[in-house]
Amino acid sequence: MPVKYFDATLSNFDAVFEQFRSEAPQNKASLILFLADKDPATNLSWCPDCVRAEPVIYKTLESLPDDIALLRANAGDRPTWRNPKHPWRVEPFKLTGVPTLIRWENDTVKGRLEDYEAHVEKKIKSLVADK
Repeated sequence: MPVKYFDATLSNFDAVFEQFRSEAPQNKASLILFLADKDPATNLSWCPDCVRAEPVIYKTLESLPDDIALLRANAGDRPTWRNPKHPWRVEPFKLTGVPTLIRWENDTVKGRLEDYEAHVEKKIKSLVADK
């Protein structure tokens, strides 16, 4: 089954998140991938961990037979993300780094892979399987 992608930025996150949440019960797994924005000069993320993890996450999810929803949430440029008052650094997400892959279930964070482990295929599969 295909992965259904949702894309959000800080400015439209609430609206996209509501749509994502409304469709969550129809999926085997609903995941949120918090990423750093791409640098317009290079078209690559300013975050090297994001550059490493993103292709692995997409390839792994697309190889699974389940219906999966993936909300890609861009956290902003480096100064925006580094601000300790960034809205995703507090409840309900409590992010400490990007990329962070979260399993969202029953309107709460059910599991997460932090920046240092978000590129590990085995851990991505376990997060989807809820193990």
